[in-house]
Amino acid sequence: MRQDTSHSALVYSTAQKASAAVTSPVAASWSRCLNLYRLAPEEARKPVQVDDIAFREAHRRMERLIGSSTDEVDRLYQMIGRSGCCIILADADGIVVDRRGAPGDDTEFRSLGLWQQNVWSEASVGTNGIGTALVDERSVVIHRDQHFMSANIGLSCATAPIRDHLGRVMAALDVSTCRNDVNDMTLAVLSQAVKDAAARVETNLFRQAFPGARIVVVPQANSISALIAVDSDDLILGATKAARVALKLDDQLISQGMPAADVLREARGDGGSDLDDAERAALRRVLSRTQGNVSQAAQILGISRATLHRKLKRFQAQ
Repeated sequence: MRQDTSHSALVYSTAQKASAAVTSPVAASWSRCLNLYRLAPEEARKPVQVDDIAFREAHRRMERLIGSSTDEVDRLYQMIGRSGCCIILADADGIVVDRRGAPGDDTEFRSLGLWQQNVWSEASVGTNGIGTALVDERSVVIHRDQHFMSANIGLSCATAPIRDHLGRVMAALDVSTCRNDVNDMTLAVLSQAVKDAAARVETNLFRQAFPGARIVVVPQANSISALIAVDSDDLILGATKAARVALKLDDQLISQGMPAADVLREARGDGGSDLDDAERAALRRVLSRTQGNVSQAAQILGISRATLHRKLKRFQAQ
């Protein structure tokens, strides 16, 4: 009880300092919980639980994501699930739609509300990994007394948001543990594992959204999740959030049909025109398919062998 009182006092004093909210994401979250959601840290508050109808609807909306993330969530559970951790997948509203946990830990996690149908938004239960990651739209670690509610200071959480193919946050992937021997190094490892898993889920979703497109990794971003989808005319069809940030893309620019070569700043070394580049590329593709057989390539292209030789000679001279 003394610890709970001390934690509540710390929350109140910190959240009232404007400077703390500016410099600390946790303090900013505490301030939101007090001033926006009107929560009190000393409340014996459990997460809000949606009814069966609302849960089924939330689960239905997330079916595609759940299916796309199953392998990654299972892999994550195999890595860390038997060390006193549970893995949570929540939708954009913080509703837990899927989870993994060892049967021996289920009673404890269920008593804390880390279970399907419960809502782990900030408005529901204050500062926590899932809710704060969704609000801040970034990966977070909320360790024990960084939680807003005194009832949750035994928890440690590492969470990463998951974005759809348009770059919008649609879910959160979380690892939570009640172990009291968790240190900063352990949390760093858990956080990286969650971020990597979330990035792979995003990649799966992006590829599924553009099944016929060429998927290109953006080299400037230094991130495996920085991807663009390109059509057969080299126009960008879509981009992940990381790619949008790296290339300064938005929905309007993408809808206009931006050439991937222009956006990626792939300069031509010969000063040729776009038509020259297209013709050269077409000739190279056909010659590759015919294994360099000029006569066969000319027949496929519907031109004479002499015409093909002239074109090849012109491009070689450029």
